[in-house]
Amino acid sequence: MNQDDLVPIPFVFEQPCPIRDVLDRIGDQWSLLVLQVLEHGTMRFSAIHRAIGDISKQMLSKTLKHLEEDGFIRRTLYPEVPPRVEYDLTDLGRSFLVPMKQLTLWADENHRAICEAREKHADRAGA
Repeated sequence: MNQDDLVPIPFVFEQPCPIRDVLDRIGDQWSLLVLQVLEHGTMRFSAIHRAIGDISKQMLSKTLKHLEEDGFIRRTLYPEVPPRVEYDLTDLGRSFLVPMKQLTLWADENHRAICEAREKHADRAGA
């Protein structure tokens, strides 16, 4: 075998399962809320923070960085004094809104049944 026969591996996935890899990111506590807020347009950090409410600034910063790394959002830095940073959805982020809305609709419609099932399970486990 010579050097020309070797095929380079273009990218090694950190997580071998694509479903788990994506769900690990968007399934965290805050990512869906950030994406939902950004659905309405470009926003600055403080506006996102106010819209979500109960997220710490540190956690919001971490969530925004992860969503940017994965290509869901775009961070734009304007070289002004003081610097202005804005966040908006990428095409990938916008494409995710469709299944995300279906998931949130399903969660709203089934939340009561899930809570009731949890109560029944807790009652059986406690008995």
